[in-house]
Amino acid sequence: EVIPGDDAIEIITPIDDSPAKRAGILPGDQVIKINNTPLRNIKAEDAMELMRGELGENVLLGIRRKGESEILEFDLTRELIKVSSIKSRWLEHGIVYIRITQFQRRTAYDLTDAVEELAKQHGKISGLILDLRYNPGGVLSAAEEVADAFINEGLIVSTRGKVASSNYQYNAQQGDVLEGAPIVTLINSGSASAAEIVAGALQDHGRSVIMGTRSFGKGSVQTLMPVSDSAALKLTTSRYFTPSGRSIQGSGIVPDIEIQQLEIIASPLEESEVHESDLKGALENELEKKSKEQIAREKETRSLLANDFQLSEALNLLRGISILSLKSIGKPVEKNH
Repeated sequence: EVIPGDDAIEIITPIDDSPAKRAGILPGDQVIKINNTPLRNIKAEDAMELMRGELGENVLLGIRRKGESEILEFDLTRELIKVSSIKSRWLEHGIVYIRITQFQRRTAYDLTDAVEELAKQHGKISGLILDLRYNPGGVLSAAEEVADAFINEGLIVSTRGKVASSNYQYNAQQGDVLEGAPIVTLINSGSASAAEIVAGALQDHGRSVIMGTRSFGKGSVQTLMPVSDSAALKLTTSRYFTPSGRSIQGSGIVPDIEIQQLEIIASPLEESEVHESDLKGALENELEKKSKEQIAREKETRSLLANDFQLSEALNLLRGISILSLKSIGKPVEKNH
């Protein structure tokens, strides 16, 4: 997802599993050269045409990045990008993780299928981490349906313009795919448009804690108006508003808990810790024997959390909510490890 400018193309967010993402291009990066051609004084549509090419061909991008004194170069190979909008996994003790990379027509159906499949394989879901980071948006109706999957009733999104035909409302239908289980939604500056609609609706309805950093702030509706057989005019005709009446445009969604993405460095003290179970010949606890599949899943989760501070904090928050919820109704608390 990009925004063409006067002398650069700004990256809103690179698509998951794309050559740009794998090469390390970041949200906010500005493409100022394509194949050594400066973009200054080049029309936006011509600049975008320079980006395009045959599959397998290379394109050399000159990138201006905030905080870097020199221009960065990325040599990318063009390829066909197949985007799966939903990625899901079981984390631990009823807590699941679902990432929506972008909103496609089937995203809400795939989301429901993922929730049902995780519950079928592992048991009742007690909490969800919904990851909308680096999600550039997509199909509006898909975003409405995703928010609707977690909200029982009330307004999800509205649009308002200068003419009556631009005004629109979408209201939730009865039903919650999680049956009220708590949600933590992760956003950042790469979360835009449809992703902000979902985050705003969940926040206004008190259905989710929003965590991360302020979203991009793309809350305008564009309408294409054909002017000839080969040309069209794109006009901004209205703006998106959250259920409480907040405009997303320019302001974005401000998280309930602001957490920057930080690098996690293991403490040397952790390496030196010794427990009874580490000793040679220690007795096993037969009640806590784990299957190979469970051990492998826990290892994958630890690896995932070790490289994602925001996700780790979201999981800690859900753990706390789950513990407090169980204690309030007098149920025993499962251990996380």
